[in-house]
Amino acid sequence: MSAVSLSPRALYEEVAELLRQRIFRRELEPGSWIDELKIAEEYGISRTPLREALKVLAAEGLVTMKVRRGAYVTEVSEKDLADVYHLLALLESDAAGVVAARASDEDLADLQTLHAELEGAVSERDRFFALNEQFHLRLLELAHNRWRQQMVADLRKVMKLNRHNSLLKSGRIEESLAEHRAIVEALLQRDPALTAQRMREHFHNGLEAAA
Repeated sequence: MSAVSLSPRALYEEVAELLRQRIFRRELEPGSWIDELKIAEEYGISRTPLREALKVLAAEGLVTMKVRRGAYVTEVSEKDLADVYHLLALLESDAAGVVAARASDEDLADLQTLHAELEGAVSERDRFFALNEQFHLRLLELAHNRWRQQMVADLRKVMKLNRHNSLLKSGRIEESLAEHRAIVEALLQRDPALTAQRMREHFHNGLEAAA
């Protein structure tokens, strides 16, 4: 197999991103051990940057490292998933309330545009997933708290490890879309409490579908 072409940025960061995307695509399944020799050969690198990359992924919770045994892709338990959704509900509902109270008309129009794209992507699952995440991340950006953004970004990485993504459940995409619609309506009403409540309900329903 030919070596993967890597960009000029720090080698271990590039390798971490390549592995991260393979984990999200389920090419590396939760619970599976990572074959360091094979991956190092595939990428045309030594094991040193690969091990540094694995440390990055371990800090994010995506892999679990065992002394003298190597690393495997983290398996998410029901409790892990419930804990992650609980924290996301707290952080993102708070952000939604801030946006409802403080965002400019242009910012809200930006969220409306993203939601309209989401409405049009119901039949394209991968695009719907991407736009769904983009909407949430854009809302977080508009709340202007970089520490909250970083916490949510890390939690969302762990959420992606779940084998039973909530949006894969039959009918869940339509339900999620209706919940997004309700969130946008509350944002446009500039009602922080209602917006926060609807975001909490959105995550509660997402957890129910993912369990």
